[in-house]
Amino acid sequence: MITTRPDPHTVLGAIDLANRAPSVHNTQPWRWLLGAESIHLMADHDRKLRVIDPDGRDLLLSCGAALNHLRVALAALGWRTVVHRIPNPSDPTHLAAVEMHAQEPSEDAIALAGAIPHRHTDRRRFSSWPVPDGHLDLMVRRAGKAGALLVPVTEPATRRLLTRAIDDAARRQQDQPGYTTELALWSGRSRAADDGVLAASALPGRNRHGDTTMRAFHDGALAEAETGRGEDDGGELLVLATLLDDPASVLRAGEAASLAMLTATDLGLANCPLSQPLEVAGTRAAIRDQVLDGAAYPQLVLRAGWLPTAAPPPPRSPRRATGRTIDYLPGTRPPRR
Repeated sequence: MITTRPDPHTVLGAIDLANRAPSVHNTQPWRWLLGAESIHLMADHDRKLRVIDPDGRDLLLSCGAALNHLRVALAALGWRTVVHRIPNPSDPTHLAAVEMHAQEPSEDAIALAGAIPHRHTDRRRFSSWPVPDGHLDLMVRRAGKAGALLVPVTEPATRRLLTRAIDDAARRQQDQPGYTTELALWSGRSRAADDGVLAASALPGRNRHGDTTMRAFHDGALAEAETGRGEDDGGELLVLATLLDDPASVLRAGEAASLAMLTATDLGLANCPLSQPLEVAGTRAAIRDQVLDGAAYPQLVLRAGWLPTAAPPPPRSPRRATGRTIDYLPGTRPPRR
């Protein structure tokens, strides 16, 4: 018997994995609208950060990551996806419509889906062990397949320009009215929370790993990883960029970020998205002009590296129950338990 669409329990299982996607401050700013033949990704603007993300770019990146997690999960379950991005220009909350077609899962799809439960945003110090060029090349290639550029910043002078922009953004945001209040609302959470940044997932106070300043979250309680030498080189820094800066391009950048981070996780690398330098117009422009030579629009910075051997895994970030992220189109019913 040929199956033309996945059964409802398969769809719910894929969405459960999609909801593990990283999002700015773990806001999870998306909803899923399920129909008989398709899955629709909707932006949830009630979860938008009004001060940190006034133009909604971080929200779009987050939703793009969830979209790619969904596609990866479905591919591993035997379903190829066709995506229509921004399908309804009159409705800016409708970000994607996903059609599903049966196919045999590939080894890569199974490996990437297997990385989803193990991917964590790790804000701790990395070791000084170098990341092999082949690992970075694979991250770059897979991001390219998603429609974005992933640029490893390896030249020392260019890296200094990037880390200077990161420093500058941290200072500017700290002085921005409402920034610390909004950050406190979405961080310092207890383990009973279902969204936001756990206190146990953030380092206390302001931290600088090698040359890289990390965002200071409210009430952080994460213990630092011991490298045995007191400092690291900041990990590898990669700039994710797109040739255009329209909503579809930003959504694709989020998809590419998902692929890059899942690839890093599958390779055993710890990783962390750094959105702060792109949330400030001046530092985003500096990165575009000085790091990317004005050729592309930076959307996100990724930090990747090796954790010290003895470092425990970071706490698992909370997620909302799958059922709370789903609505159904008329004529479509929830599956029976």
